[in-house]
Amino acid sequence: MLPILFFLGFLTDLNAQLTQTVRGVIVDDESQYPLIGVNVIVIDSDPLIGSVSDEKGRYRLNNVSIGRHSIKFTMIGYKDVVLDDIIVTSGKEVVLNIKMEEAATQMDEVVIVAKKSGEPLNEMAVISAREFSVYETEKYAGSRGDPARMAKSYPGVLSSDDSRNDIVVRGNTPLGVLWRLEGINIPNPNHFSIPGTGGGPVTILNNKFLSNSDFFTAAFPAEYSNGIAGVLT
Repeated sequence: MLPILFFLGFLTDLNAQLTQTVRGVIVDDESQYPLIGVNVIVIDSDPLIGSVSDEKGRYRLNNVSIGRHSIKFTMIGYKDVVLDDIIVTSGKEVVLNIKMEEAATQMDEVVIVAKKSGEPLNEMAVISAREFSVYETEKYAGSRGDPARMAKSYPGVLSSDDSRNDIVVRGNTPLGVLWRLEGINIPNPNHFSIPGTGGGPVTILNNKFLSNSDFFTAAFPAEYSNGIAGVLT
């Protein structure tokens, strides 16, 4: 009885050690250039048997049990390659040289729209309108970051007093300038303003916190019906 048990134990130990190596080289199908970083795994292996190709495209799978296996090759930018029914025997290493084909990925188009410098944001503005860009506001000397003082640099716009930011647009009264922030009319966007005026010594609006704006000196769109001298929105 003991010789039989010893023989069965020998066969069990022998079957547990019957493994083989699978190796090869992976190249690009068109250029034949070695592919680096290709993931190679034996499907349904437990524990998972895998490898990664080196700088010469070489890979090596060790301790693959004998029998039939499916081997998968994956890499970003290339189509997956799956080889089924690969026979692994104990007498010889399995050499699998693989050619991988590039995978084309279709993406949504990118639309680039050109915009002329100074073109107003309001589509209804045809003439006498200019855009205030955030980049341009850094170039106005002596403006103190005040949009009204910046507007004095435009043709047809004057200042009534250096100590205040009242602006005279084409000879009209400063009270006729309409200020609008995010679609809401502002009577007087200044600190220490005098009632009944449209300006003041210190603005509550700063170019550092504003996005691109529009400045109209005439021919306002209908939505700015309350403005009679100019509009800054």
